[in-house]
Amino acid sequence: MKNKSLVSINDFTREEQIRILDLAEEFEKKPTQKILQDFVVATLFFEPSTRTRLSFESAASRLGAKVIGFSEPGSTSVQKGESLRDTIRTVSNYSDIIVMRHPKEGSARFASEVADVPIINAGDGANQHPTQTLLDMFSIRKTQGTLDNLNVAFVGDLKYGRTVHSLVMALTNYNTTFHLVSPESLKLPSIVKMHIKEKNLTYYQYTDILEVIPEVDILYMTRIQKERFSDPIEYEQVKNSYTLRNPMLENAKPNMRILHPLPRVNEITIDVDENPMAYYFTQALNGVYVRQALLATILGVK
Repeated sequence: MKNKSLVSINDFTREEQIRILDLAEEFEKKPTQKILQDFVVATLFFEPSTRTRLSFESAASRLGAKVIGFSEPGSTSVQKGESLRDTIRTVSNYSDIIVMRHPKEGSARFASEVADVPIINAGDGANQHPTQTLLDMFSIRKTQGTLDNLNVAFVGDLKYGRTVHSLVMALTNYNTTFHLVSPESLKLPSIVKMHIKEKNLTYYQYTDILEVIPEVDILYMTRIQKERFSDPIEYEQVKNSYTLRNPMLENAKPNMRILHPLPRVNEITIDVDENPMAYYFTQALNGVYVRQALLATILGVK
């Protein structure tokens, strides 16, 4: 896996994914290890981010790496019209690995083709978010003790939700039963559902979240992403489609855990935070360990 880019979750085999999760468990036990002191990590965020950028920078810092990059492309030569190709080629000269988020689908794949160093996709438009997928898998395994044979519900924006797309693809390797809850206009794209069909797995589609809560082991909530809608009227029609409240969890299975890639807007009320089933803030913390494992593995020190 040394020097291997991670653009799509499918770039890593099931065995490689498990290797990352196992290594993340080691970093969870000992997160500060100065094993990347000779490396420079570049974080290029052409799109806003809090958890992904900061957890990557925290992961790199805890491992002793130097971190360079930007979170405001308006203050870079991109503002002057510099192409993505030229930006990536230039930053390749300054770093050993590039973590990139970009609003255009396919941008991470393009970057991996022109870069002289490995690229980690931190989100490319509504396409994929593979490092979020790995931390989600880590969180599922931590809470359920396994990744196999689980019932997983995805709720909210399944059309534009890149975290959903990547995680569905990954979980098809583990005999998952999928429960897909969304407004009619935000259903999971057919191209993603094809991954489920190709593995002969089962999925169910719903519009009512109450139907799935008693059935599932994982309830994966997502926000309706205003920034993905070209038509503001369409967004207004669906923005408050689902709000998870504490009383709605009364019939949930004891082992059920609630995940959310964050940020949340109004799809989970604050009273849910104190429920033992709420796991989303610990899920965010898990991102540091998983990203430490990715950096250490791709840079060849683990």
